[in-house]
Amino acid sequence: MASSTTLTQQKKPERSLSPWQIARKKFLKNKLAMISSVFIIIVTLLSIAAPFLAQYLSPLPDIAKVNIGSMNIPPNSEHILGTDKSGRDVLTRLFYGGRISLLVGFSATLMVIVLGTIVGSIAGFFGGLVDNILMRFTDLVLTFPFLVFVIVLNTILYGIVDGLWVLIIVIGILSWGGVARLVRSKVLAEKENEYIMAALSIGCSPFKVIVKHLLPNVASTIIVQATLIFASMIVVESALSYLGFGVPQATPSWGIMLSSANEPDVLQGKPWIWMPPALILTLTILSINFIGEGLKDALNPKSLR
Repeated sequence: MASSTTLTQQKKPERSLSPWQIARKKFLKNKLAMISSVFIIIVTLLSIAAPFLAQYLSPLPDIAKVNIGSMNIPPNSEHILGTDKSGRDVLTRLFYGGRISLLVGFSATLMVIVLGTIVGSIAGFFGGLVDNILMRFTDLVLTFPFLVFVIVLNTILYGIVDGLWVLIIVIGILSWGGVARLVRSKVLAEKENEYIMAALSIGCSPFKVIVKHLLPNVASTIIVQATLIFASMIVVESALSYLGFGVPQATPSWGIMLSSANEPDVLQGKPWIWMPPALILTLTILSINFIGEGLKDALNPKSLR
């Protein structure tokens, strides 16, 4: 009798995991995604701690002060990554540049996701005339020549809003169209399910249905898209800053640091000035993309087994 009871306890089925728990386990098993996550966390922490670290790692912690006697010094024991053409410590500016590039990338991504999700969910849920109006407006935004409008709007808003936030706002306004289309397509498919019809039949408001029922079920798609957009926004900021249309020149960012490579003597004879930001930017973009691919695989419903 006792052995029968023991056998029954051993055969007791394990508690089934939710899709989110299964996705978490799959993501944690993805070595490339986990290594990339650790790298991004380290870069983020070093960037946040830049003012503190600069006091201990560099004899020139001021990122804006020009030091005539310390110009173009190669890497040595005093300046680990050398100094630039203005005598500023490259390592210090690299940390501070990470703060700006990551801030612009994260803020612009947040703005894009919020705008795209709002427009896409409303268009997909209501359909009809509302859908047509919102999607035609989305098409109009997507047809704007991005670089031209960034330059024009940046020029118009410069002085009215802080230069850094001008760039974030402009990038966000011009980049949400793709997210809106994606969310709309997911909402159109999801709203045909019985649980949505049941929620509507018992008198739930459209706002409540969208927020509490639709968006949680398309959240996985939005999360994956957000990681990929984050990488794109960092590239956009760096490219615009490199061309001189991004953050103000006095503000250090990885793109601003890369703009030093415009000068032939720096590009050919002083690689310590432009190579560190180029390397950290490349590794950051690759890491974010690897994280996005890991999330995409982990959140794929066909693989949640």
